[in-house]
Amino acid sequence: MYRILLELSFSACARVREGRPLSTKSPKSSKSQKSARLRRVVRITLIALALGVVIANAVNQQTIEAHEAPASGTALAALVTLDVKGPAASTGYERENFGSAWADVDGNGCDTRNDILARDLTDLTYSTRDKACEIRTGTFDDPYTGEVISFVRGTKTSSAVQIDHVIPLMDAWRKGAQSWDAETRLRFANDPLNLLASDGSANQSKGARDASAWLPPNNAFRCTYVARQIAVKVTYDLWVTAAERDAMATVLDGCPSEPLPVAS
Repeated sequence: MYRILLELSFSACARVREGRPLSTKSPKSSKSQKSARLRRVVRITLIALALGVVIANAVNQQTIEAHEAPASGTALAALVTLDVKGPAASTGYERENFGSAWADVDGNGCDTRNDILARDLTDLTYSTRDKACEIRTGTFDDPYTGEVISFVRGTKTSSAVQIDHVIPLMDAWRKGAQSWDAETRLRFANDPLNLLASDGSANQSKGARDASAWLPPNNAFRCTYVARQIAVKVTYDLWVTAAERDAMATVLDGCPSEPLPVAS
């Protein structure tokens, strides 16, 4: 509509400049009539421009509102609820601050590492000794790299599959965990929501880096990975840095409907 009005107004201006009447039925125009027509053309042009501005603003506002209001239950919607602050110093951080590694926090008789291996691997075999929970072999489809790994327990082979803290413990320490009590830290370190089996080398390359500095090499898994990080941060009220938030938003821009995962 805006474009049509502009074309009409420009056409009318051209007719006036050329000395032609706006209507083919009009007699020869006097100078005063031409001035009156010119004023009408100017009014039409201004109205068209004003209408165009109104329409453009309405469209822009709808776009902004759609961008600022992601669908409920998505990782993108949860991301905007996180506090954004700079990281605290890592002073005082020790792995022991989060309790004994792989404690049996759920009381099922199995340590956390074997619980996660049992959840994330297939074709499992178990120890025939007195450790009924201990995974001996299995097949692992690694989401971080997209590679398939044959897991075999042993001093030289177990490290091929490691258990990654989706939000690294040191990162958590720098973004809220320093104020937690010991019980909360232990629960966080063993929470299945914050744990994924992963290729050992990929886990080592990640270290304690957040999403602004490290993402899984497997691009197809990045939406799921970032959504899980956000779910953990929401659950434990951890904050994000501005760079981390922007990196997460960039990933989710390609999958805005990615759901916020729950513990499994």
